[in-house]
Amino acid sequence: MIELSKLATEQRNPRTQNIDEMATLDMLRLINDEDGLVPFAVGRILPKVAKAVDAIAAALAAGGRLFYIGAGTSGRLGILDAVECPPTYRTSPDQIIGLIAGGTPAIFKAKEGAEDDPALGAADLKAHDFSAKDVVVGIAASGRTPYVIGALRYAQELGATTIALACTRPAAIAKYADIALLALVGPEVITGSTRMKAGTAQKLVLNMLSTGAMVKLGKTYGNLMVDVNASNAKLTERATHIVMDVTDCSREEAADALRLADGRAKLAILHVLTGKSIADCKALLAENAGRLRPALTEETATDPSEDAAHDGK
Repeated sequence: MIELSKLATEQRNPRTQNIDEMATLDMLRLINDEDGLVPFAVGRILPKVAKAVDAIAAALAAGGRLFYIGAGTSGRLGILDAVECPPTYRTSPDQIIGLIAGGTPAIFKAKEGAEDDPALGAADLKAHDFSAKDVVVGIAASGRTPYVIGALRYAQELGATTIALACTRPAAIAKYADIALLALVGPEVITGSTRMKAGTAQKLVLNMLSTGAMVKLGKTYGNLMVDVNASNAKLTERATHIVMDVTDCSREEAADALRLADGRAKLAILHVLTGKSIADCKALLAENAGRLRPALTEETATDPSEDAAHDGK
Protein backbone atom coordinates (compact mmCIF):
# COMPACT_ATOMS: atom_id res chain seq x y z
CA MET A 1 0.00 0.00 0.00
CA ILE A 2 1.26 3.48 -0.86
CA GLU A 3 1.36 5.54 2.33
CA LEU A 4 0.32 8.87 0.89
CA SER A 5 -0.35 10.28 4.33
CA LYS A 6 3.40 10.53 4.91
CA LEU A 7 4.06 12.62 1.81
CA ALA A 8 4.21 16.40 2.21
CA THR A 9 2.56 16.77 -1.18
CA GLU A 10 -0.50 14.85 0.09
CA GLN A 11 -1.12 16.81 3.30
CA ARG A 12 -4.22 18.96 3.66
CA ASN A 13 -3.54 22.67 3.62
CA PRO A 14 -5.21 24.24 6.68
CA ARG A 15 -5.37 27.61 4.95
CA THR A 16 -7.53 26.33 2.09
CA GLN A 17 -9.89 23.91 3.79
CA ASN A 18 -12.87 26.19 3.16
CA ILE A 19 -11.90 27.18 -0.39
CA ASP A 20 -15.20 25.91 -1.81
CA GLU A 21 -17.09 28.45 0.30
CA MET A 22 -15.05 31.48 -0.78
CA ALA A 23 -15.98 34.24 -3.18
CA THR A 24 -14.07 33.93 -6.45
CA LEU A 25 -11.72 36.84 -5.81
CA ASP A 26 -10.92 35.66 -2.29
CA MET A 27 -10.23 32.17 -3.62
CA LEU A 28 -7.83 33.54 -6.23
CA ARG A 29 -6.06 35.70 -3.66
CA LEU A 30 -5.53 32.61 -1.55
CA ILE A 31 -4.13 30.64 -4.48
CA ASN A 32 -1.87 33.58 -5.30
CA ASP A 33 -0.66 33.78 -1.70
CA GLU A 34 0.21 30.08 -1.75
CA ASP A 35 2.02 30.46 -5.08
CA GLY A 36 4.06 33.25 -3.52
CA LEU A 37 5.65 30.71 -1.15
CA VAL A 38 7.23 28.76 -4.01
CA PRO A 39 10.21 31.02 -4.85
CA PHE A 40 11.29 30.97 -1.21
CA ALA A 41 11.24 27.16 -1.17
CA VAL A 42 13.41 27.12 -4.29
CA GLY A 43 15.68 29.76 -2.82
CA ARG A 44 16.51 27.50 0.11
CA ILE A 45 18.06 24.87 -2.19
CA LEU A 46 20.05 27.17 -4.48
CA PRO A 47 23.48 25.87 -3.37
CA LYS A 48 22.47 22.38 -4.51
CA VAL A 49 20.95 23.73 -7.71
CA ALA A 50 24.30 25.41 -8.41
CA LYS A 51 26.06 22.04 -8.05
CA ALA A 52 23.58 20.53 -10.47
CA VAL A 53 24.12 23.32 -13.01
CA ASP A 54 27.90 22.85 -12.84
CA ALA A 55 27.54 19.09 -13.27
CA ILE A 56 25.23 19.49 -16.27
CA ALA A 57 27.45 22.10 -17.93
CA ALA A 58 30.53 19.90 -17.47
CA ALA A 59 28.77 16.89 -18.98
CA LEU A 60 27.48 18.84 -21.97
CA ALA A 61 30.89 20.40 -22.57
CA ALA A 62 32.40 16.91 -22.64
CA GLY A 63 29.93 15.69 -25.26
CA GLY A 64 27.35 14.22 -22.90
CA ARG A 65 23.61 14.80 -22.94
CA LEU A 66 21.01 15.97 -20.44
CA PHE A 67 17.93 13.83 -19.86
CA TYR A 68 14.81 14.88 -17.96
CA ILE A 69 12.56 12.00 -16.97
CA GLY A 70 9.26 11.98 -15.11
CA ALA A 71 5.59 11.02 -15.16
CA GLY A 72 2.51 13.18 -15.62
CA THR A 73 3.05 16.87 -14.94
CA SER A 74 6.66 16.27 -13.95
CA GLY A 75 7.40 14.56 -17.25
CA ARG A 76 5.65 17.25 -19.27
CA LEU A 77 7.61 20.00 -17.51
CA GLY A 78 10.86 18.23 -18.37
CA ILE A 79 9.81 17.96 -22.00
CA LEU A 80 8.82 21.63 -22.05
CA ASP A 81 12.25 22.67 -20.83
CA ALA A 82 14.04 20.36 -23.25
CA VAL A 83 12.17 21.44 -26.39
CA GLU A 84 12.76 25.14 -25.73
CA CYS A 85 16.56 24.80 -25.77
CA PRO A 86 17.11 24.29 -29.55
CA PRO A 87 15.40 27.55 -30.63
CA THR A 88 16.73 29.55 -27.70
CA TYR A 89 20.31 28.29 -27.58
CA ARG A 90 20.75 26.42 -30.89
CA THR A 91 21.35 23.13 -29.11
CA SER A 92 20.88 19.88 -30.97
CA PRO A 93 17.48 18.25 -30.34
CA ASP A 94 19.48 15.20 -29.26
CA GLN A 95 21.49 17.07 -26.62
CA ILE A 96 18.71 17.80 -24.11
CA ILE A 97 15.96 15.18 -24.08
CA GLY A 98 12.70 14.95 -22.15
CA LEU A 99 11.17 11.55 -21.42
CA ILE A 100 7.74 10.83 -19.96
CA ALA A 101 6.19 7.64 -18.63
CA GLY A 102 3.89 6.31 -21.35
CA GLY A 103 5.81 7.96 -24.20
CA THR A 104 4.58 10.63 -26.59
CA PRO A 105 0.81 9.92 -26.14
CA ALA A 106 1.18 10.70 -22.42
CA ILE A 107 2.20 14.27 -23.24
CA PHE A 108 -1.34 15.00 -24.41
CA LYS A 109 -3.43 12.51 -22.47
CA ALA A 110 -2.82 11.33 -18.93
CA LYS A 111 -1.53 7.77 -18.76
CA GLU A 112 -1.07 7.48 -15.04
CA GLY A 113 -0.51 3.72 -14.80
CA ALA A 114 2.71 4.01 -16.80
CA GLU A 115 4.49 5.56 -13.83
CA ASP A 116 4.24 2.41 -11.71
CA ASP A 117 6.85 0.30 -13.53
CA PRO A 118 10.51 1.05 -12.71
CA ALA A 119 11.66 -1.14 -15.60
CA LEU A 120 10.04 1.28 -18.05
CA GLY A 121 12.19 4.13 -16.77
CA ALA A 122 15.37 2.16 -17.35
CA ALA A 123 14.10 0.95 -20.72
CA ASP A 124 13.42 4.49 -21.92
CA LEU A 125 16.99 5.52 -21.10
CA LYS A 126 18.36 2.40 -22.79
CA ALA A 127 16.35 3.22 -25.92
CA HIS A 128 18.33 6.46 -26.18
CA ASP A 129 21.69 4.73 -25.60
CA PHE A 130 22.11 6.50 -22.29
CA SER A 131 25.72 6.27 -21.09
CA ALA A 132 28.00 7.21 -18.21
CA LYS A 133 28.88 10.53 -19.81
CA ASP A 134 25.23 11.66 -19.76
CA VAL A 135 23.25 13.31 -16.94
CA VAL A 136 19.71 12.43 -15.91
CA VAL A 137 17.34 14.58 -13.85
CA GLY A 138 14.58 12.48 -12.31
CA ILE A 139 11.50 14.62 -11.62
CA ALA A 140 8.79 13.49 -9.20
CA ALA A 141 6.87 15.88 -6.98
CA SER A 142 6.05 13.08 -4.54
CA GLY A 143 9.63 11.81 -4.67
CA ARG A 144 8.46 8.20 -5.03
CA THR A 145 7.51 7.55 -8.67
CA PRO A 146 8.71 4.02 -9.57
CA TYR A 147 9.29 4.95 -13.23
CA VAL A 148 11.72 7.67 -12.14
CA ILE A 149 13.39 5.44 -9.56
CA GLY A 150 14.03 2.81 -12.22
CA ALA A 151 15.66 5.38 -14.50
CA LEU A 152 17.84 6.85 -11.75
CA ARG A 153 18.89 3.43 -10.52
CA TYR A 154 19.92 2.39 -14.04
CA ALA A 155 21.85 5.61 -14.60
CA GLN A 156 23.58 5.21 -11.24
CA GLU A 157 24.63 1.66 -12.14
CA LEU A 158 26.30 3.04 -15.28
CA GLY A 159 28.18 5.65 -13.28
CA ALA A 160 26.34 8.60 -14.82
CA THR A 161 25.55 11.77 -12.88
CA THR A 162 22.09 11.54 -11.34
CA ILE A 163 19.96 14.44 -10.08
CA ALA A 164 16.63 14.13 -8.28
CA LEU A 165 14.00 16.89 -8.19
CA ALA A 166 11.16 16.45 -5.70
CA CYS A 167 8.93 18.47 -3.38
CA THR A 168 8.91 16.30 -0.28
CA ARG A 169 11.34 14.97 2.31
CA PRO A 170 12.32 12.23 2.66
CA ALA A 171 12.16 11.45 -1.08
CA ALA A 172 12.76 7.90 -2.30
CA ILE A 173 14.32 9.17 -5.53
CA ALA A 174 16.99 10.99 -3.53
CA LYS A 175 18.54 7.64 -2.64
CA TYR A 176 19.54 7.19 -6.27
CA ALA A 177 20.83 10.72 -6.86
CA ASP A 178 24.23 12.34 -6.59
CA ILE A 179 22.43 15.65 -6.09
CA ALA A 180 18.98 15.85 -4.50
CA LEU A 181 16.95 19.00 -5.11
CA LEU A 182 14.09 18.96 -2.62
CA ALA A 183 11.97 22.10 -2.96
CA LEU A 184 9.60 21.90 0.00
CA VAL A 185 6.62 24.01 -1.02
CA GLY A 186 4.21 22.61 1.56
CA PRO A 187 0.66 21.30 1.07
CA GLU A 188 -1.14 22.16 -2.14
CA VAL A 189 -4.16 24.43 -2.37
CA ILE A 190 -6.11 21.38 -3.51
CA THR A 191 -4.78 18.35 -1.65
CA GLY A 192 -2.47 16.28 -3.83
CA SER A 193 -2.77 18.54 -6.90
CA THR A 194 0.96 18.74 -7.49
CA ARG A 195 0.55 20.47 -10.84
CA MET A 196 0.12 23.61 -8.71
CA LYS A 197 2.84 24.69 -6.23
CA ALA A 198 5.02 21.63 -6.77
CA GLY A 199 4.75 22.04 -10.54
CA THR A 200 5.67 25.71 -10.26
CA ALA A 201 8.71 24.85 -8.14
CA GLN A 202 9.81 22.22 -10.64
CA LYS A 203 9.44 24.70 -13.50
CA LEU A 204 11.56 27.27 -11.66
CA VAL A 205 14.31 24.76 -10.96
CA LEU A 206 14.30 23.37 -14.50
CA ASN A 207 14.59 26.92 -15.82
CA MET A 208 17.67 27.36 -13.66
CA LEU A 209 19.25 24.07 -14.67
CA SER A 210 19.03 24.63 -18.41
CA THR A 211 19.57 28.39 -18.40
CA GLY A 212 22.46 28.14 -15.95
CA ALA A 213 24.15 25.43 -17.99
CA MET A 214 23.71 27.36 -21.24
CA VAL A 215 25.22 30.50 -19.70
CA LYS A 216 28.16 28.46 -18.39
CA LEU A 217 28.67 27.05 -21.89
CA GLY A 218 28.89 30.52 -23.46
CA LYS A 219 25.48 30.40 -25.11
CA THR A 220 24.83 33.98 -23.99
CA TYR A 221 26.71 37.26 -24.16
CA GLY A 222 25.68 39.14 -21.07
CA ASN A 223 21.97 38.45 -20.98
CA LEU A 224 21.62 38.20 -24.77
CA MET A 225 20.87 34.83 -26.40
CA VAL A 226 23.57 35.12 -29.05
CA ASP A 227 23.07 31.48 -30.08
CA VAL A 228 19.39 32.01 -30.87
CA ASN A 229 18.23 29.92 -33.82
CA ALA A 230 16.69 32.45 -36.21
CA SER A 231 14.18 29.93 -37.56
CA ASN A 232 11.12 32.19 -37.83
CA ALA A 233 10.26 35.86 -38.24
CA LYS A 234 10.22 36.64 -34.53
CA LEU A 235 13.55 34.94 -33.83
CA THR A 236 15.13 36.55 -36.90
CA GLU A 237 14.04 39.93 -35.59
CA ARG A 238 15.45 39.05 -32.17
CA ALA A 239 18.78 38.07 -33.72
CA THR A 240 18.85 41.34 -35.64
CA HIS A 241 18.28 43.35 -32.47
CA ILE A 242 20.98 41.36 -30.66
CA VAL A 243 23.55 42.14 -33.35
CA MET A 244 22.54 45.82 -33.33
CA ASP A 245 22.69 45.97 -29.53
CA VAL A 246 26.16 44.46 -29.22
CA THR A 247 27.78 46.23 -32.18
CA ASP A 248 25.88 49.56 -32.34
CA CYS A 249 25.48 48.95 -36.07
CA SER A 250 22.47 49.86 -38.19
CA ARG A 251 19.60 47.49 -38.92
CA GLU A 252 20.82 47.14 -42.49
CA GLU A 253 24.34 46.25 -41.38
CA ALA A 254 22.99 43.73 -38.87
CA ALA A 255 20.73 42.13 -41.48
CA ASP A 256 23.58 41.92 -44.00
CA ALA A 257 25.90 40.36 -41.41
CA LEU A 258 23.26 37.82 -40.42
CA ARG A 259 22.74 36.84 -44.04
CA LEU A 260 26.44 36.23 -44.43
CA ALA A 261 26.50 34.33 -41.13
CA ASP A 262 23.54 32.12 -42.07
CA GLY A 263 21.46 33.64 -39.27
CA ARG A 264 24.05 33.06 -36.54
CA ALA A 265 24.19 36.11 -34.30
CA LYS A 266 27.58 35.22 -32.79
CA LEU A 267 29.24 35.08 -36.18
CA ALA A 268 27.50 38.24 -37.33
CA ILE A 269 28.68 40.11 -34.23
CA LEU A 270 32.27 38.98 -34.69
CA HIS A 271 32.13 39.88 -38.37
CA VAL A 272 30.84 43.40 -37.67
CA LEU A 273 33.21 44.13 -34.78
CA THR A 274 36.39 42.63 -36.21
CA GLY A 275 35.91 43.06 -39.94
CA LYS A 276 37.07 39.47 -40.42
CA SER A 277 35.52 37.10 -42.91
CA ILE A 278 32.82 34.70 -41.76
CA ALA A 279 35.27 31.81 -42.19
CA ASP A 280 37.84 33.53 -39.97
CA CYS A 281 35.14 34.33 -37.41
CA LYS A 282 34.11 30.68 -37.34
CA ALA A 283 37.72 29.69 -36.69
CA LEU A 284 38.03 32.31 -33.96
CA LEU A 285 34.91 31.02 -32.22
CA ALA A 286 36.15 27.43 -32.51
CA GLU A 287 39.43 28.45 -30.85
CA ASN A 288 37.39 29.84 -27.93
CA ALA A 289 35.00 26.89 -27.50
CA GLY A 290 32.18 28.84 -29.14
CA ARG A 291 32.34 31.64 -26.57
CA LEU A 292 31.86 35.13 -27.94
CA ARG A 293 33.34 37.16 -25.08
CA PRO A 294 36.83 35.58 -25.08
CA ALA A 295 36.82 35.61 -28.90
CA LEU A 296 36.21 39.36 -28.87
CA THR A 297 38.73 39.89 -26.08
CA GLU A 298 41.36 38.03 -28.07
CA GLU A 299 40.76 40.26 -31.08
CA THR A 300 40.65 43.58 -29.24
CA ALA A 301 43.39 42.94 -26.68
CA THR A 302 46.04 44.46 -28.95
CA ASP A 303 43.96 47.56 -29.72
CA PRO A 304 43.13 49.70 -26.65
CA SER A 305 40.82 51.92 -28.73
CA GLU A 306 38.69 48.88 -29.58
CA ASP A 307 38.45 47.95 -25.91
CA ALA A 308 37.29 51.45 -25.06
CA ALA A 309 34.80 51.54 -27.92
CA HIS A 310 33.15 48.32 -26.84
CA ASP A 311 33.47 48.68 -23.09
CA GLY A 312 30.34 47.37 -21.40
CA LYS A 313 29.24 45.41 -24.45
